[in-house]
Amino acid sequence: MAPGQLEKFFYTWAVVPRELTASFAGQAVSAGPTEWFTLFSSQFLHGGFLHIAGNMLFLWIFGNNVEDRLGHVKYLIFYLACGALAALTQWFFSPNSAIPSLGASGAIAGVMGAYILKYPKASVLTLLPLGFFITTVRIPAFFFLGWWFVQQAFYGAASLNAPTNIGMEGGGVAYWAHAGGFVFGAILGPLLGLFSSDSEASVL
Repeated sequence: MAPGQLEKFFYTWAVVPRELTASFAGQAVSAGPTEWFTLFSSQFLHGGFLHIAGNMLFLWIFGNNVEDRLGHVKYLIFYLACGALAALTQWFFSPNSAIPSLGASGAIAGVMGAYILKYPKASVLTLLPLGFFITTVRIPAFFFLGWWFVQQAFYGAASLNAPTNIGMEGGGVAYWAHAGGFVFGAILGPLLGLFSSDSEASVL
């Protein structure tokens, strides 16, 4: 799309916190889809190939095990719910932002939140840069995902004091969406049967 068309597309289908706030107040904000719908449509939009590649890498690593435990239908509900709740978390901390929020990161963070509960001792093969050399190490999921969550929460807190330099207000990363998705994933996963012995299991 041309730049102007792309911008209009994002403002229509991504979550725009300021417009979501206005819709909660009963104001009509656009002729497009309702702002509630963008909580879901935004999960299928990305800011570039690197954005979607990074998200798909994490989904590929952690998603299949969680889906095997929940089953296909519950997993779909879980995934979309985590993405919507993640977007609402970001909205809560930036209700007047005019910057569109998009991407699957919040939903995938939810998958990671469920994974850390179910498979805390699973080994995650991780790249470790050592100067000019790169090696690989296996890190328990508890530490790998736990450290990732701490980083998101820290940067999210930092964005509250420096809104123009970090986080969504500056057009950067929606850290609160990541942290929120992770927490809601840890909550919703068990509620939907993450630890149930009769969960569907289908290894692809």
